Amino acid sequence: MSVINYENVNIHIDSKIVLENVTFTLADGEFAYIVGTVGSGKSTLLKTVYGEVDIFSGKACAFGEFDLCKLSNKNLQALRRKIGIVFQDFQLLTDRNVHDNLKFVLQSTGWKDKKEIHQKIGQVLTLVGMDTKGYKMPHELSGGEQQRICIARALLNDPKLILADEPTGNLDPDTGKQIMEILRKVSNSGTTILMITHNLQWIQEYPGRVFR
Repeated sequence: MSVINYENVNIHIDSKIVLENVTFTLADGEFAYIVGTVGSGKSTLLKTVYGEVDIFSGKACAFGEFDLCKLSNKNLQALRRKIGIVFQDFQLLTDRNVHDNLKFVLQSTGWKDKKEIHQKIGQVLTLVGMDTKGYKMPHELSGGEQQRICIARALLNDPKLILADEPTGNLDPDTGKQIMEILRKVSNSGTTILMITHNLQWIQEYPGRVFR
């Protein structure tokens, strides 16, 4: 099944053309990269996938059911529950600990049962090797640890697709490698990964399809 299918998509922002005639398909379980120069529209393209930036024209479908050119509010919320997002700059809530950061996401996406919430948080923290850090505040964590929490956050609703925008960009090489290992493990479990990177070394070490 195609997770993403774009045909001749044009993306405009404030009447300026950002990208033209974008055509690509991403299959279930693939690991793929987007590479290109700064300002070439990579992040904007990702934002069209989760409905933060509108598509001007063309055809775009996600998961075989969502028309990304005509998203109602109801469909937008349903779409975003199937997508996990990992940012370069973490975007953790600084006024609450790791556990409560993850709890906030679950509650805001409709989870209500306290026991299920607690179990899910434990599950994703274990997956990223942070199961003993739930009580920590974000400022008490290293950059690599914060990024692990971001990946845990992205996994909370068992997404079919993870969009990662320069997830290793602010990390040293060894920590970046640890993050790549986690993302590869997630991909091997069947989740599709679409990742923006400027680090061409990752493409050699962790091969996948490359969109330029």
